[in-house]
Amino acid sequence: MPYVVPLSFGYEIINGVLTLYFHSAKEGRKIDILHKNSSVCFEMCCEGEPINAKKTPCNSGYYFSSVLGNGKIEFSTDTNEKIKALTLLMKHQAGIDVIFNEKQVDTVCVYKVVTNDFTGKKKSRPVE
Repeated sequence: MPYVVPLSFGYEIINGVLTLYFHSAKEGRKIDILHKNSSVCFEMCCEGEPINAKKTPCNSGYYFSSVLGNGKIEFSTDTNEKIKALTLLMKHQAGIDVIFNEKQVDTVCVYKVVTNDFTGKKKSRPVE
C-alpha cells in the first residue's frame, strides 16, 4: 500500500543533483518498508501564504514553493556523512549551525535520496 510520512529534511544541490537527507527512529513501519523497497517519491512544500482568503474566498489561492521527485533511499552508515546530514537538516529546518557528535548520530537512522529526477514550482508574492 502507498505510505506517506511527513519528514523534516536537509538538502544540498551540486551540479543539478539533489540530495535530500532525513532522519528518524532506527526501527518502525517506515524503516521496514524502506528496507524492502527503497523506491520513493517525495514532495516538499517549502513555504506558503494564503492569497485573498479573507477578502474573496472564492478567488483565493496560495503563494508557495514546492519540489517533487523520485529516487531511491540510501541508508547512511558512515558517521561523518550522518553528521553532515543532521547538520544540513538543522540548518534548513531551524536556520542554525549545529555540529553533531558521534554519540548523537548513533541514536538515529539517517537516510538520503540522491536524484536528478525532480522538478520545482513556485508562485511568488508580487513585489510591491
